[in-house]
Amino acid sequence: MSQALLADITVFVLSLLVGFEVISKVPSMLHTPLMSAANSIHGIVLAGAMLIAVTANTPLGYVLAFMASSFAAANVVGGYVVTGRMLKMFRKKPELPDQAAVAGNGHMKLRQINKSQISKGRAS
Repeated sequence: MSQALLADITVFVLSLLVGFEVISKVPSMLHTPLMSAANSIHGIVLAGAMLIAVTANTPLGYVLAFMASSFAAANVVGGYVVTGRMLKMFRKKPELPDQAAVAGNGHMKLRQINKSQISKGRAS
């Protein structure tokens, strides 16, 4: 094993340990902004994969560049989908009206609906 490969493996393992330690300390309220920042970093990875694809000149290079671009694109799209779903959890739910119009035999009838009845599915 060469010295350069050993140095690269050491940096990779240390970055895994530091990354795990940093991510495990993130509170849940900061997870969504952190994911958004990670998505922008993955966009840079996609740009790097496309730059490598330009320099490929063997069939193996083309295959590896295509795989790198595909995985990076899937990571970016998946990250934004997950971030969108997480942001939906923080949206304010619409307020339930206190009175609802209930149609009965052709006439509009107003009646008071208890919010606990709505949540239990008994508001009919």
